[in-house]
Amino acid sequence: INALFSSATQGFNAWGATPLTARCEILESIADRLSAQRNSVIHILMKEGKKTIADAVAEIREAIDFCRYYAAQARITLRPDTLQGPTGESNILSLHPRGIFICISPWNFPLAIFTGQIAAALVAGNSVIAKPAEQTPAIAAFTVKLFHDAGVPQNALQLAIGDGKLGAALIQHPHVAGVCFTG
Repeated sequence: INALFSSATQGFNAWGATPLTARCEILESIADRLSAQRNSVIHILMKEGKKTIADAVAEIREAIDFCRYYAAQARITLRPDTLQGPTGESNILSLHPRGIFICISPWNFPLAIFTGQIAAALVAGNSVIAKPAEQTPAIAAFTVKLFHDAGVPQNALQLAIGDGKLGAALIQHPHVAGVCFTG
């Protein structure tokens, strides 16, 4: 766990400095890659997640929508905004990444929720340690590789495979800046 956090800290420093436009473009690339690799994703979702074809297709669409939605929202909400000052001073509102996020996702939507949690944290410039449900590690590993192949640095997104005890240990670490949990 300490090695994950050490690496995630390095990832946060570099990833948080990555321009917002580049982070948004990477999320859009992930959406494109999910679409292009749809058949492989369907196969994994059916084999490991016991999804029907229709459910697998719907989950892929939702994961793609999450990536595109968070990229679009980030372009609006995370860009610096100049505010009017009453005496002519310059006031700029800017939002900044917080640090390392732990994303813990459930077994019943192992692609969509997993992708959505990670995409939201990453587009804001945070690094992520993702802990999927113990029942769906192959879907998680495939998805993390897809993120890495699209341009997310390996130390900005790391995969932690294990049971609930691992999740509990991760969220209790003193360097956690935020937790996304569904389950």
